[in-house]
Amino acid sequence: MNNLSIPQSLTLMNVMATLSLKADAQRYFFGYLWWILEPLLWVGVFYLVFEVLLGTGRADFLVFLAVGKLTFIWFSKSVSQSANSLLGSRGLIGKMDAPKWLFPLAVCHEGLYKQVAVFALLIVMLLYEGYAPSAAWLWLVPLAITQYLLIVGCGMLAALLVCMRQDFQLLVQLGMVFLLFMSGIFWDIDSIGNAALRENLLLVNPLASLIDLYRTVLMDGSAPLLTQWLTVLVESVVILAVLVWAYRALHYWIARRVVTQ
Repeated sequence: MNNLSIPQSLTLMNVMATLSLKADAQRYFFGYLWWILEPLLWVGVFYLVFEVLLGTGRADFLVFLAVGKLTFIWFSKSVSQSANSLLGSRGLIGKMDAPKWLFPLAVCHEGLYKQVAVFALLIVMLLYEGYAPSAAWLWLVPLAITQYLLIVGCGMLAALLVCMRQDFQLLVQLGMVFLLFMSGIFWDIDSIGNAALRENLLLVNPLASLIDLYRTVLMDGSAPLLTQWLTVLVESVVILAVLVWAYRALHYWIARRVVTQ
C-alpha cells in the first residue's frame, strides 16, 4: 500500500515534527519560550475573568484552572492543527506513497514535545503553590499517554473530515469551543448534582474525564479511579484503531482527494 515501512514512517514523522518545531520557534521573537508563554497567557486571561471579575470562591482556583486549561490546550491545538495536516501536505503526498496517518500524527507529535515543557511548568506551579509531591504524581505519565492516544485519534478524524469537505475545518473549531465549556475547565464536574448526568458527561466526553483525573492526581495527591481511567483509555484506543483502519482502507482515495483539491 505504501513504499515506507512502519519504522521508516515513524522516523519520518519524528523528523517532520522536529523540523516544524524549529521553524515555529524561528518565526517568533521569543522562540521556544512561546511553548510556555502562550499557555500561561491563556491561564491568566481565564483567571482574570472567572476569579478576579466574577469570583469563583475557590481558594485553589489558579491551580484548578491551570490543570484544566493547560491540558485542554494540548488537545485543542493539536487536533485543530491536525485538521489541515493532509491538505497542507499536498506537495509531499503527491510525491511519495507514504501512510496518510503520518501527517496528522506528525502534528500531534509536535504537540507532545511542547506539552512536556508545559507539564514541567505545571509541576513548578504546583510546588510554588504549596502542593507536596506524592507517589500519585507518577500517574501523570499514563494519563498523558492516554491523552496522547486520544489526541492522535481525534486529530486523524479531523484531518480525514477536512479532507472530505473543507467546511469541516469550521466545525472542528466550533467543536473546540463547545468542549471548552463542557469539559470542566473553569468549573468542577463534581458540582453537577445529578450523579447520572455527571457519569454520562464523563462517558461521552473523555477529555472532561481526563481533566478530572489530572486534578485528582496532581491536586488531591490520590491515585485516579481505575474504572474511570480505563474507560478513557479504552475509548481512546477504540477511536484510534477505527481511524487507523479507515486510513488504510482509504489510502489511495485520500491521496487523490488531496492532490485534486
